[in-house]
Amino acid sequence: MVVADLSGTRAEAVAASIAKDGGRAAAIKMDASDAAAVERTIRLALDTFGRLDVMMNNAGLAEPAPLDEISLESWNRVIAVTLTSAFLGMKHCLPIMRAQGKGVIVNTASISGTAADYGLSSYNAAKAGVINLTRSAAIENARHNIRVNCVCPGFIDTRATQILGKDRADELRRVYAEAHPIGRVGQADEIASTVLFLASDEASFITGAAIVADGGLTAHTGLPHFQKR
Repeated sequence: MVVADLSGTRAEAVAASIAKDGGRAAAIKMDASDAAAVERTIRLALDTFGRLDVMMNNAGLAEPAPLDEISLESWNRVIAVTLTSAFLGMKHCLPIMRAQGKGVIVNTASISGTAADYGLSSYNAAKAGVINLTRSAAIENARHNIRVNCVCPGFIDTRATQILGKDRADELRRVYAEAHPIGRVGQADEIASTVLFLASDEASFITGAAIVADGGLTAHTGLPHFQKR
């Protein structure tokens, strides 16, 4: 496995953890919105392992603001990190997978790509783009034995969401936990398990899908309870 991250230090820590557990991993510092950096990362995978079986595009960025207050610079940054990164990852790995005759791509989308959030219009637009880009790639490559799917998580308790919440992280975690019918927010390992399933042969007939993993959040209309619980 090649672990790529904007922070080379975090990528190296994950790769070291994989190696400690008996796996093989290489780490690289990569800006997922930079085409040359993406190409270097894919080349590292080929040089290290000889092939590219699974590609996961997981970069994302949110910069909360009302739509009319979003600067063009902020808009371009969110789109580049969240949507263009998925485009670049797929663009550069698809020819390799076609030559191999097989491959799997999993993109990280979001329930924020299926419905809107207050103050996150750029992120909403980017994640909606990831979902439909996934579908486009899926239908174009299905007959090349390449499956392309995306995962749409609900609120997941990660470093990124903690940073987004800043000094209100604990309060937001409680509020979001109550919003999910399951009564809690998600954990990163739960999304990782969903990705692992999509990457496996057990998902061999699944392509072009947006798999929702949100603790029932989007199953709810949002209307209040008719009866007290």
